[in-house]
This record gives sequence, structure tokens and C-alpha cells, in this order.
Amino acid sequence: MIDFKNASFLKLKPVPDQNFLPMVQGMFTSGEEVIQSFQSIRDGIVFTTKRIIAINVQGLTGKKKDFSCLPYSKIQAFSVETAGVLDLDSELELWFSGLGKVKFEFTSNCNVQEICRMISDRVL
Repeated sequence: MIDFKNASFLKLKPVPDQNFLPMVQGMFTSGEEVIQSFQSIRDGIVFTTKRIIAINVQGLTGKKKDFSCLPYSKIQAFSVETAGVLDLDSELELWFSGLGKVKFEFTSNCNVQEICRMISDRVL
């Protein structure tokens, strides 16, 4: 599992769902679909209709990957910080029961309010 407490995630930017779909589609449950995908240099996260899948690409070749599945049903609270004038990144913090805080940083062109609404639809 990704060590979210010590992990340093680079800024995530929106990417086409096809970038990660071949990697994660085999893990999907019945009726699960990709909502939105984001990528840093090599790593990424995929928001599905049932969970968040964090993908940590490892090694020189990138063939080894670590997938951490974070179900929406375990989210206890979340916080969204939008980009400002000098602070150009946006942040999403999620608190999971049994795991603690998970933080993702997004580039300024990401619509974190849309992400917040999507998580609210599944958590509230």
C-alpha cells in the first residue's frame, strides 16, 4: 500500500481515462465505471463510481505498480482548497476510517469543486 503519510505526490493533472483504464479495469466490480483520471509524472489516481484508486508506478521500467483502493464508504470527512493568486495548486484532503488522512495536490486547471461535488454525491 502507498504510504500516504510520507508520500510526496506531484501535482496531478486531468488526463484521458484511457491512460489508466487498461491498468485498473480488471479490478472493477459489477457496474463500476471511471469518472475521472489524474496523473503526475508517472503516478496517478482514478476516481470510479465506487472508489478512488491510487496508482504508484515503481522501478526504472515502470512495470511494477502498486494499487491502493480507497472506497468512498470509508471517507469520514474531506476538505478542498482551491487555487489562489499566488498559490496555484488545489488540494483535496480525505480522512478515511482506519487509514487517516490522504492528500492529493492538483494543478490549477483542475476543477476541485467538481471533484468535491462528486465525492459528496457518494459520501453524504
